[in-house]
Amino acid sequence: MKSLVRLIILVGFVYAFYTGYSIWTYGNGEAVPEADAAIVLGAAQWNGHPSPVFEGRLKQGIELYKEDMVDYLVFTGGASENAVSSEANVGMKYAIDNGVPKDDILIEDKSLVTRDNVINAKEIADDRGIESYLLVSDQFHLKRAVYLAKSQGMSVEGVPTDYSAYESLETKIPFFLREWAVLMGQQVTDVFSN
Repeated sequence: MKSLVRLIILVGFVYAFYTGYSIWTYGNGEAVPEADAAIVLGAAQWNGHPSPVFEGRLKQGIELYKEDMVDYLVFTGGASENAVSSEANVGMKYAIDNGVPKDDILIEDKSLVTRDNVINAKEIADDRGIESYLLVSDQFHLKRAVYLAKSQGMSVEGVPTDYSAYESLETKIPFFLREWAVLMGQQVTDVFSN
C-alpha cells in the first residue's frame, strides 16, 4: 500500500512539474502558422480604453492581421458591472483606430471568462466559415486557452503577445501560479468527468 501511495505522489509531482514547465515555455520561439482568424482574448478595459494587458494582446492581433497571417480578427470579452463598454467593443475601436477595416473584425461581447470567450468566438466565426484560428493572449494564459479551444474541436495554435504587460518576475509569478493551478484543475476535472 505504501508503494502505491508513493507512486501516486510521484506521478502527481511529475504531472505538476510537466504542466508548470509547459505553461512557462509555451509558444517560445515557435513559428506562427497562417490561419483564417486570430481570436484576441479580452482583458480589462478602463473607461473605454484597453488596459495595458489588453493593449498588448490587441497589438499582437493587429500585427498578425497586418502581416497577412490572418484574414479576420475576433475580439472577445463582455462588459463587467458598471463598465462603459465591453472589452470586445474596446478592442474593435482600438483595431479600427490602428487601420483594421471594420469588415474584417468580429466581436463576441457576452463572455467574462476564457471558456466562454472561446466557445462564443467559435460560434460567431463558424457563421463566417472560419475554420482555423490563432489564439492571442499572454504566454502563461495560452496553454489553458488553447486546451479549452481544442476541447471545442477547434483547429487552433496559440500566439503569445510580444507586448505583454507582465514583464517583471513580480507580475509574472502570480499570473503563472494562477494559470498553473487552474489548468491542472481543469484537466483533472475533465479526466474524472469523462
